[in-house]
Amino acid sequence: MNESLWSSLASNVRAALFPEKLPPLQLTSKPVQVREIWDEDIYKKQSAGVSLAVHIAMVAGLIAISIMGARAVKNMEKPRETVTLISPDLTPQLPITPKKSVTMGGGGGGGDRDKLQAPKGKLPKLAMEQITPPAIVIRNDHPKLAVEPTVVVPPEIKMASNLPNLGNPLTAMPNGPPSNGTGSGGGIGSGAGGGVGSGTGPGVGPGRGGGMGGGVFRVGGGVSAPRALDTPDPEYSEEARKAKYQGTCLLWLIVGPDGRPHDIKVARALGMGLDQKAIEAVKNWKFQPAMKDGKPVAVQINVEVNFRLY
Repeated sequence: MNESLWSSLASNVRAALFPEKLPPLQLTSKPVQVREIWDEDIYKKQSAGVSLAVHIAMVAGLIAISIMGARAVKNMEKPRETVTLISPDLTPQLPITPKKSVTMGGGGGGGDRDKLQAPKGKLPKLAMEQITPPAIVIRNDHPKLAVEPTVVVPPEIKMASNLPNLGNPLTAMPNGPPSNGTGSGGGIGSGAGGGVGSGTGPGVGPGRGGGMGGGVFRVGGGVSAPRALDTPDPEYSEEARKAKYQGTCLLWLIVGPDGRPHDIKVARALGMGLDQKAIEAVKNWKFQPAMKDGKPVAVQINVEVNFRLY
């Protein structure tokens, strides 16, 4: 049953001013002693050991995962490719020289004015002197004194060739009828002088004066330098004398096996007519020739000619 507002208010005032007296409380339960749970944790040592083992296992797992991941990435890297370049053997006839012979030069050529080019073939014996030039076509079948043909090339130079017959190893004509070539002076090829090839002299290939490799012998690698014996002073040009002009002219020349200079050219000009005066003076110079294995050989050298007014 719902009380009215005024009735509820009056009841509350009355209960506050005149509270109802209740009988004393009687307890029927008895206290029971229990174990204290807050003073000491009996599981403290066991929990700490388990926690430590768990943490160690987690750290070890992370390290193992990192190592395995690094190996997997390394294995996935693209392997390096190594390419070895091998140049083709385009020049099987090039000379093979000892390591100590760092320079090489010279050349030679020959022929007997045949209309046909000399075919490809091997070289004759290499020697530092020549008595009989080589030949494919023998013009004299019964010589008074048979001597083995040679070309003037240092014997330490080795030529790689498996060709059976004599010929010019540097020619582009692989096969053909027997011919000593279009050159002159004996030998084989299109040059002159009893050698083999297109040069001049008893050597092999482009160049002159014996040897091979182009040009002439150069000082070094067993080739001694020529020594000047007589060097007359040059004359002054009238133009340079009037201008009181001085300086040094550098000449390029070849000293032959006879000790005489030839093929003189100006390597560094001086001008005012002094270059021609230097050439005229050097033409009269005399040298002790260069030596190779005890034999005189032609070599290329440079000489300086000084012009001074005193």
